[in-house]
Amino acid sequence: MTRRELLAAGAACATPLFGARSHFDKTRISAITDEIGKSTDEAIAFAHKYGLSFIEIRNLPGKGEYFKLPEPEIKAEALRFQQEGLKVSFVNTSLMKFTWPGMEAARVRPETPEAKERRLASEKTRWDNRIEDLKKAIRCAHIMGCDKVRVFAGTRVPDVNAVYSKIAEVIGGEMAAVCEKEKVYLVLENEGSQNVASSQEIVDILKKMPSKWVGFNWDPHNAPKEVAYPDAYHLLPKKRMLNVQIKGKNVMPNSAEKQDWKGIMQALERDGYKGKLGLETHIFDGTLIAAAHVSMEEIMRIVREL
Repeated sequence: MTRRELLAAGAACATPLFGARSHFDKTRISAITDEIGKSTDEAIAFAHKYGLSFIEIRNLPGKGEYFKLPEPEIKAEALRFQQEGLKVSFVNTSLMKFTWPGMEAARVRPETPEAKERRLASEKTRWDNRIEDLKKAIRCAHIMGCDKVRVFAGTRVPDVNAVYSKIAEVIGGEMAAVCEKEKVYLVLENEGSQNVASSQEIVDILKKMPSKWVGFNWDPHNAPKEVAYPDAYHLLPKKRMLNVQIKGKNVMPNSAEKQDWKGIMQALERDGYKGKLGLETHIFDGTLIAAAHVSMEEIMRIVREL
């Protein structure tokens, strides 16, 4: 081999190390169907337009939460997604998103005695049915070919640390045991209205729930008092991050709430995150679907830059 051939061979070998494309490509992007279309058909068309391989599910427009639907309807939807070449990355549910018995919400809206009685009865029913509802959600996930189900930590109380042991007992104990048996991950979402909102609270509660079947869904928009990146991100227990969601306001060009999603994606890749990043458009001014397109176009622009 001549010197020139040797140098050429060396350059060829070095190219993947310095010029390789990021693994964070569009196959890592997902989106919640009811926030990208007003029907299953519209959501599928949206996914195809942007070359998505994955979708998240939550509500079937006009029918309610997927996991509460009759099984034949869930199977029909699952078959439709499969026929369209789409996989479900995450099953969003409202599991445990209510005031738990024995806990007083930090913020209580004015209500009549009758309304309060109805609310308390509803909360008790949801509490009593928590395991049965979890099993329904798991069944939905199985039908959809997915292994991740969202859960919340209960309506926020004045002192969240005082209830973390109870939350760990319920979510990290009895619910995690069901998930372990069914091989489905329970994914706790941070949200300002719930007992786990900030990155530090994610850290604190997960320390009390060591089960590998419990992880978290990070939505930085749901902790508005934090700087998502780099401050909040660096606190997170990366090995237990099972899903990431991005709001439209946080990625749309010229938005006052725009976050550094290119930096976040680069950090996720660097830290070995293997999950998906799902768009939850969440625009309530009548422009939801239009905003979904603007948001996804920006996400794909960032992905191309990577």
